[in-house]
Amino acid sequence: MVIIDAQVHIWGANTPERPWPPGAEAYVHRPQPLGKDELLREMDAAGVNRAVLVPPSWEGDRNDLALAAAQQHPDRFAVMGRLALERPESRAQLATWKAQPGMLGVRLTFHRPPHSDWLSDGTADWFWPAAERAGLPVMVFAPGQVSKIGDIAARHPGLRLIIDHLALRSDLKDHALAAAIEPVLALARFPNVAVKASALPCYVTEPYPFPTLHPLIRRVVEAFGPQRVFWGTDLSRLPCPYRQAVTLFTEELDFLSDDDKAWIMGRGLAAWLDWPLTP
Repeated sequence: MVIIDAQVHIWGANTPERPWPPGAEAYVHRPQPLGKDELLREMDAAGVNRAVLVPPSWEGDRNDLALAAAQQHPDRFAVMGRLALERPESRAQLATWKAQPGMLGVRLTFHRPPHSDWLSDGTADWFWPAAERAGLPVMVFAPGQVSKIGDIAARHPGLRLIIDHLALRSDLKDHALAAAIEPVLALARFPNVAVKASALPCYVTEPYPFPTLHPLIRRVVEAFGPQRVFWGTDLSRLPCPYRQAVTLFTEELDFLSDDDKAWIMGRGLAAWLDWPLTP
């Protein structure tokens, strides 16, 4: 079974030579940067074969570190890159976006101002048809705005969308999760929508094996099917060892068949992102 982490951030320090945007901070993530070499060691120890690198929002709309890592280790890393939706020059970039070695698609976040307004004020409107035409898969984190993502999926059936972290706000915990995933489950009717079952240990206060998560994961898999549910960790904010995030799915969920696990742990994501499992 090939295990692919659907989301890991790597980033550099905030320095004069490579500054973060004014006021940026890593929020709920660890304070020290996570680099590619440390990540590879963590992956090897946890039994993770590959990872999708998602450049973090606090570095701004730049993809340089992630692309460099993917180009140096194409068998281990690929990138879902950030794009500045508000900049006119971004519109010309999509047609050749995947010409960047290591780049698979785009990741957008709408969870903090000013980005949280862009699904309503028209800023993002140009992007969806352009990404559909370019054949670009898109990861989206938009807690509280899931219905808008559903509208986009309906208007653009050729656009492959992935809902990050089941669209859960970072402040939600434990029994609040069951009601919070209802809007996401409603999106299962769109065949062009998949979900990342990522960072889930961050949403419970109980220890491994996180029993509150088990019925939640079962409902998601029953709604979307294992081919549209992608395992991931968001490692830099994970409250448990990396290996436990793996074994939660591979050893603790008795309702998953071996074939289900193979799809959820990597096969489905590789197919959705056009990232072949073999060279």
